Amino acid sequence: MSIFSRIAEQKIAEAIERGELDHLPGAGKPLVIEDLSHVPEDLRASYKILKNSGYLPPELELQQECVSLEQMIQLCQTAEDKEQWIKKLTEKQIKLRIMLEKRGISHNPSLQAYEERIRSKLVDD
Repeated sequence: MSIFSRIAEQKIAEAIERGELDHLPGAGKPLVIEDLSHVPEDLRASYKILKNSGYLPPELELQQECVSLEQMIQLCQTAEDKEQWIKKLTEKQIKLRIMLEKRGISHNPSLQAYEERIRSKLVDD
């Protein structure tokens, strides 16, 4: 252990003894460990900084929208409403896959032909 590590550990222990760390936000709660495995390694630090500032990358916003749409589908009471929400969800999922593909993140290859047809329609419109 280096001299700096020992000094840091000593200062932390002294602060704990004085109770200076008792009222920190999240005290007594488990740590939330974020899974950034879907984010390319060279972008993880940037994403973390942006997240801490309140910004969400577009693909994460789309993922959140997909989750909300899935919840809406579960709450639908009529087949017509459910069909409309499913169409919106499918649209968002395709946009998300396209976005992830551009970033070099793989997706389900069995959907590739279907996505190509949808992509061509989206581009033509």
